Amino acid sequence: MTNATEKRSSFTGSIGFVLAAAGSAVGLGNIWRFPYLAAKDGGGLFLLCYLVLTLTFGFALLTTEIAIGRKTGQSALTAYGALHSRFGWLGGIASAVPAIILPYYCVIGGWVLKYLAAFLTGGSQAAMADGYFTGFITAQWSPIIWFVLFLLATCAVVYMGVNSGIERLSKILMPILLVMILAISLFSLSLTHTDDAGVTRTGLEGFRVYVVPNFEGITLRKFMVVLMDALGQLFYSISVAMGIMIAYGSYVKKETNLVKSVNQIEIFDTIVAFLAGLMIVPAVYTFQGTEGMAAGPSLMFISLPRVFGAMGSIGTAVGIVFFLMVFFAALTSSVSIMEAVVAGLVDRFHAGRRKVTLGVTAFTLAVGLLVCLGYNLLYFELRLPNDSVGQILDVLDYISNFCLMPIVALTTCILIGWILKPQTVLDEVRIGGCHFRREKLYVVMIRYIAPMLLLFLLLQALGVVKL
Repeated sequence: MTNATEKRSSFTGSIGFVLAAAGSAVGLGNIWRFPYLAAKDGGGLFLLCYLVLTLTFGFALLTTEIAIGRKTGQSALTAYGALHSRFGWLGGIASAVPAIILPYYCVIGGWVLKYLAAFLTGGSQAAMADGYFTGFITAQWSPIIWFVLFLLATCAVVYMGVNSGIERLSKILMPILLVMILAISLFSLSLTHTDDAGVTRTGLEGFRVYVVPNFEGITLRKFMVVLMDALGQLFYSISVAMGIMIAYGSYVKKETNLVKSVNQIEIFDTIVAFLAGLMIVPAVYTFQGTEGMAAGPSLMFISLPRVFGAMGSIGTAVGIVFFLMVFFAALTSSVSIMEAVVAGLVDRFHAGRRKVTLGVTAFTLAVGLLVCLGYNLLYFELRLPNDSVGQILDVLDYISNFCLMPIVALTTCILIGWILKPQTVLDEVRIGGCHFRREKLYVVMIRYIAPMLLLFLLLQALGVVKL
């Protein structure tokens, strides 16, 4: 009887792997979180920090996780134990991250689906009105219905498997997604608007606000805030420290050039993140000025619908394209998050993929219902160690993204950088004679710089370091 490893599916080629990995990376983290952080942190300065970190910190973690996956042929839950018998516990933590994220991610995906339906069915004017978003998420049944629909779509793709589900979806949606983002970005730059005070603003002026670093009044403290925001964003953008890239790496064939694939994922992710900001920040600036750019996490669900409303008759069409694009991005990412959980349980318990997928869906449904009710029947306000105040969704986000993900990434750096040594990853990357040009940078990052940055990020999240 063959074992689980021998039965393991694989991507048909490097293109399928790159598009699937990019689909994971290009999700709500890039299209929702990246623009509002860029707006909050002065645009160009945030972009500069993000780009440098992507090419150094992000590159090191991304290479490490993909190499671990391919080397072991296993997902995160069992891969760490296969590398070192005393680090099996790390696989448990790494697998807990996507299990915690998936329920609330699907809830937010349901919000996107609700807005898409509103714009498609003639309810765009209502969606553009004040109080629409708050009224929706505090309702008892509507958020649950849209959450369940989004969850079922995610389950269907994962249920079909690596080739028929994940790879096929990525090959179809990712090119469409890129075209839609590019189209909206160009449209955003062409905008012009004169407000009630007679002040005229344009998309090109918003573009300059977005890309030109503003060092006026910058202090070390402010710079560290921007740097930590950019560092935290990288976890969302490249899907590291949550088991996803280890799972996807385990589906990569040995003849695939890992160096080339990592470079392509980096480029794809950075371009889409930049374009996400480009399609949102100039548009919001044009119609709402710098005040609108300070909207924070509500930028996509409150500020942008108002921008669409200010566009006149074309606003509804733009809103449809925008929320369809966000739905595609959210779906590809939620699929990768669920796959990380499913793959781990399949490897650990040697159970059937479809049975595990249905079990994970049931778990996600139960926790997701609590998240939906967290805005009405189970509403509370809890002050977290990083001084933020949140409900159930925010608590889950804090535990997974601010605490567990830095712990996973930091411990992975220690394991590869100091215990197993970087040669473990370098040997895997060089299979087939691949030339690893950034080898020295990788060693320095994985042993020294990345651990220090991650430790600082973790201490900040725990409230030990205040910025």
